[in-house]
Amino acid sequence: MAKIINGFFSKNVQRAAALIQQGEAVAFPTETVYGLGADVYNKKAVAKIFEIKERPYFDPIIVHVANLKQLEEVAQIKDERVYDLVKHFWPGPLTLVLPKQKKIPYLVTAGLDTVGVRMPANVVALSLIQALGHPIAAPSANLFTRLSPTTAEHVFKQLGPKIKIILDGGKTICGVESTILLINKNIQPVCLRMGGLPIEEIEKVVGKITIPKKQSRKILAPGNLNFHYAPRKSLIIVGKEEEIWRYPESLKKKIALLAFQKIKNKRKFYEWRILSPRGDLKEAAANFFDFLHQLDEGSAEIIFVEKVKEVGLGRAIMERLNKATHQ
Repeated sequence: MAKIINGFFSKNVQRAAALIQQGEAVAFPTETVYGLGADVYNKKAVAKIFEIKERPYFDPIIVHVANLKQLEEVAQIKDERVYDLVKHFWPGPLTLVLPKQKKIPYLVTAGLDTVGVRMPANVVALSLIQALGHPIAAPSANLFTRLSPTTAEHVFKQLGPKIKIILDGGKTICGVESTILLINKNIQPVCLRMGGLPIEEIEKVVGKITIPKKQSRKILAPGNLNFHYAPRKSLIIVGKEEEIWRYPESLKKKIALLAFQKIKNKRKFYEWRILSPRGDLKEAAANFFDFLHQLDEGSAEIIFVEKVKEVGLGRAIMERLNKATHQ
């Protein structure tokens, strides 16, 4: 059974790094969600990640680095825009999909010749990578397709019996996974996944970004299956609170509501959470997975979720909601 240990203590980080060197997988915080990390060059350890998460092998894993040297160790930099993006947004919630170096196992990239790389903006994560001495392969520390973890306790509830250590860094500040950007020389960048860095901010640095209307059959980035980020309970998206009562389910079951900014009649709901009373999308994103976990573990039988405006981080929230409901 996993032990939750304080990630801000150097001795605990060293202990976690030693386990990774021994071929174990360790859970640790980033600014987005908690990750499940293994030595990127140890194929058996990477395979263990897939087993622990019950994750299919066709889903690539993001590689986490602590400096520019490690980026160049992992990926081939053939486009100068990469350095512009790194300068502006790293460390931070931006994953770059680039041609991989030969030493990166195809198990990490799901057989692709590209690799997703990012530098987390979290002192515990960076300390762990530095203690290990080379990059860490790390998807989110949850069971496959289930809600992403934003606290050490979320990790423990899903993976506790399967791993030895969870480095606790508190609740993550971003709350949704990184934005994933495919960068190929001489073509317009492509957004493979909306995330913690708004597309509008990235476009200020590299110009217009392509957002595919349809998902490719080939999985190019994590979280790109049609069904992902799902709670165990049924989840229904509504435009506004009044729409809930049009659904037959609302008359027969105990209802939970995840609202964006306010709730008109709280007495009608068995449980409820408000993402951001101030209407702040950054605060809403930080609370999103945490509140869904709470409602999924509560006593209500069905969860209704209000739509948020699809601008900035709102686009990332809605992408995850649509995948959670298979829409």
